[in-house]
Amino acid sequence: MSILVDSHWLHARLADPTLVVLDATVVLPSPAFDGDYRVSSGEEGWLQAHIPGARHADLLTELADTQASFSFALPTPETLVSVLANLGAGQGKTLVIYDRADGFWAARLWWMLRSVGIDASVLDGGFNAWRAAGLPEHNGPAEPITPVQPWAIHPRPNLWIDRHGVEAIACGHAPGVLICALGAALFEGSAPTRYARRGHIPGSQNLPARQLFDAHGRYLPKDALALAIGPTLLHSDGPLVVYCGGGISAAANALALTLLGRQDIAIYDGSLQEWAADARLPMTTGAAPA
Repeated sequence: MSILVDSHWLHARLADPTLVVLDATVVLPSPAFDGDYRVSSGEEGWLQAHIPGARHADLLTELADTQASFSFALPTPETLVSVLANLGAGQGKTLVIYDRADGFWAARLWWMLRSVGIDASVLDGGFNAWRAAGLPEHNGPAEPITPVQPWAIHPRPNLWIDRHGVEAIACGHAPGVLICALGAALFEGSAPTRYARRGHIPGSQNLPARQLFDAHGRYLPKDALALAIGPTLLHSDGPLVVYCGGGISAAANALALTLLGRQDIAIYDGSLQEWAADARLPMTTGAAPA
């Protein structure tokens, strides 16, 4: 399967018993003021409307390490495959992920699976594209789920980086290109932030995730995607280290870069929720140097 699939491809295969569709939506409104952090499960919205047969994957609690100091922290590989197996996604199954927002949540779960050696696909344009195509929707609880055997784990730990690794890059002690996936106003510090401080990690380039999508919420075609990213960044010496506020929109950047053939990509899981909370770590505001 390809990384991206479209709504008509998925609709034609909904009756396939080996297909599992997961809605990975989390509700995370834009901040109205500094420190305005509001987050809730996307299950209620899934109950109201979802692709027929789709199940809700809970990235907020069940598929996160809730003991970490930041939200959406990566769970253990064993937890990841166990929770998905209980949703019917495991050995012998093909998985397609979507969300009802910007596509970032679907990309996040896709990257989580990629980091344990499991291939999945993302519905390009998500539920908005499905609805725009006039395809059928269901509501209410899912049919009873038959758990399956979990997928085998083949860890790829290089797809993640922790605070210490990012700090080494920011200080010039390790190679790497830091890429912030937040919008320009958040990167520059001119808009309210959910996190403890405004701005970005020094030395970062800004590649807002939303500029990688077309007006319908689909990833740009590869030629346009390459132009949006720019040759300097796309062909820079790696590794490419992507972050945002909580490691979510960064996953959309990681998926886009993967589509274009980059392999040396890592996501900073704690992102600014962790970094900005530590006053000892440097942050800066303003646009990145030209």
